[in-house]
Amino acid sequence: MANTPVVAVVGSANLDLVVEVSRLPTVGETLLGTAVGRFPGGKGLNQAVGASRSGAQTRFCAVVGRDEAGDILQDSARSAGVVGDLRRTDAAPTGVAHVFSVDGDNSIIVAAGANAELTATDATDAVTGAAVVLAQLEVPVPAVAAALAAGRAAGALTILNAAPAAEAAVALLADVDILIVNETECEELGGIERLHAAGADVIVRTAGADGVDLHRAGQPVLHVPAFRIDPVDTTGAGDAFCGALAATLATGVPLAEALRAASAAGAIVAGQLGATTPALTPEAITTLLTRA
Repeated sequence: MANTPVVAVVGSANLDLVVEVSRLPTVGETLLGTAVGRFPGGKGLNQAVGASRSGAQTRFCAVVGRDEAGDILQDSARSAGVVGDLRRTDAAPTGVAHVFSVDGDNSIIVAAGANAELTATDATDAVTGAAVVLAQLEVPVPAVAAALAAGRAAGALTILNAAPAAEAAVALLADVDILIVNETECEELGGIERLHAAGADVIVRTAGADGVDLHRAGQPVLHVPAFRIDPVDTTGAGDAFCGALAATLATGVPLAEALRAASAAGAIVAGQLGATTPALTPEAITTLLTRA
């Protein structure tokens, strides 16, 4: 493993509390739902697990509380083969996400908790020696900026999943090779041309079955169709896409080819319950690519 390219993921770790409902409640309404369960989550953890289960040697940098939820997240990362211990803090509880599932689609409310304690020093230390650095925006922007800048300075490929969308993301793009957004996030950040001008290739994940579009300055848009599945739980499908993309690119696979593997990973996760399903493996990705 010593010479295996490392994917370093810097981001959030949450405990997801999932409830199935027939529809979202209106203001002031109490709506009965079905408790599905508690699952490891957070974009950072989901993406780190996605990268590891897609075959990459993966290092994850995050902060959790000294509580049961933190234990669950540490155990989840370890069982997926992710390297390193999550930093513990006494300053806040582990982050939590409340996931409302309606017919397989989800609305999510996140309480950051310990994620807000992630520092630039944490991030810089974590990306040392990585071939690919992957970050999101559920943790403090200075930590994300430090991870991307340190990765770029060391020659790593840098990927930012600008979710949730924040204007601060645009200022980070000078240190970003690949930006991953959905259609809404792209619009909130000013559109493709503004993002190109800031310096990154842009991957837009469209709604579910519509696939992904790769926008590169001066080149035609490359569309990668989605894999046709019956979704069970879309929580984490986009994160699996990001993690698998990082894992595939770390091996030197061209971006266009890596997008297909990443799309396959997202489809596998969407067909299972929970954001970090063990059904995601390199073999499962290869099988889906072969059948397509």
